Amino acid sequence: MFHTKPSSTDAVARVRAPMRTIVEIPQTTAIAQRNLKIVDRSHPARARSRVERPDGEPREDLLVEKILQAFNTWSFKREQPDNLATLREAISRAVYQKEPVPFVLYWGKGPRSHAGAPEATCLDYLDSFAARIRKVYDKGAALRLICTDTHANLNGHLPQAIDDYFSAIRLQAQARGFTDCRLGELVRAAKEAGVEPSGIDPDPYTLQKLSDCAAKWYRGDGNANEGAIEYYRMNMIEKRAVEFAFPHAIFITFNGSEFRSLFPDNMPIFYMYSLKRGVAVKPWFMPDEAQ
Repeated sequence: MFHTKPSSTDAVARVRAPMRTIVEIPQTTAIAQRNLKIVDRSHPARARSRVERPDGEPREDLLVEKILQAFNTWSFKREQPDNLATLREAISRAVYQKEPVPFVLYWGKGPRSHAGAPEATCLDYLDSFAARIRKVYDKGAALRLICTDTHANLNGHLPQAIDDYFSAIRLQAQARGFTDCRLGELVRAAKEAGVEPSGIDPDPYTLQKLSDCAAKWYRGDGNANEGAIEYYRMNMIEKRAVEFAFPHAIFITFNGSEFRSLFPDNMPIFYMYSLKRGVAVKPWFMPDEAQ
């Protein structure tokens, strides 16, 4: 038998013809593949943004920005936040977990053993802060007051007066949906877990500012200078204890950034007014004009 040599036209046609391969896929596998969602979990914001969302649900990254803009305004902040990147990460984690955005703040004690009008005004101000977040995020915000019993002890207040005051603050905080705890409890838990204090030495400027404050309020052993040094030393373990207890929270303070070394190293810091825009005096040190 003789075979004819294929023409060049036939060869070109065969090359250009698409190759069709038929692979039978079981029906159950096909359904599973259609339902499969590949999620990058290396960052919660990116993970959620790649998942299909119900109609009307905002993208997570846009929601994070809306939440940030809701409270990061001059109506509340006394200066720019410590670190916007870590602030966004804390918000993003809460959104991804479908939880309230967590905030913690120190609440101190002054001469009073009762909660006065300045305390009520400050708590109302914090409530309006949380309400701004609730308007754009249905889970809202979770505020926890860390009552600084350790500082009150250092300043020479009697144990009963300390307990009376913080018990009164607890009632008012709970009435607004806030929670509270004692700083001394956090320090004990951290020490039991092996948490070590920060080894940062105070700079002269910070120590002078603390000494000025101690001259007004310190009534413990020794002079104001010694009280300031002890206060700084205590803060080096306390800030580690707060970070250990609330690693994903945002730390609110009524102080300015000049005291940054006293606050948790790895938590985002939000510098806030205390009663209203333009007022940063701590309420427990303000006179109770209602008396």
